[in-house]
Amino acid sequence: MTYPQISHHMAQRGTPLSRSRWAYMRSGDSSLATDAALLRNLAEFFGVDSNYLLDETDEVPDLVDAQLQLLRTMREARVRNFASRQLQGISPETLVRLRKVIDERLGGGGDDGGS
Repeated sequence: MTYPQISHHMAQRGTPLSRSRWAYMRSGDSSLATDAALLRNLAEFFGVDSNYLLDETDEVPDLVDAQLQLLRTMREARVRNFASRQLQGISPETLVRLRKVIDERLGGGGDDGGS
């Protein structure tokens, strides 16, 4: 999604969103993300439950949690695939050591019998 698309959607719903405010919100500055109407409209735009943006319990809804886990897995797979393409010609032992380091760094442990 582009900022102009998001901005247009917000303006149509009476909750204009400046580029600087959007940048702060994307960077995690929640002090500028307190307008409930804006958050409801953003949730609508992105197709998520508005409670995800409005709820102060810090609980992540099951669907969002599942989506985040899927994204994390996909990101880890991309790292592994990139590394395997870039590291052709390196010894199998070195590749196994690199994979273990990547798995440990990404929280995968890397202890699956060396396969």
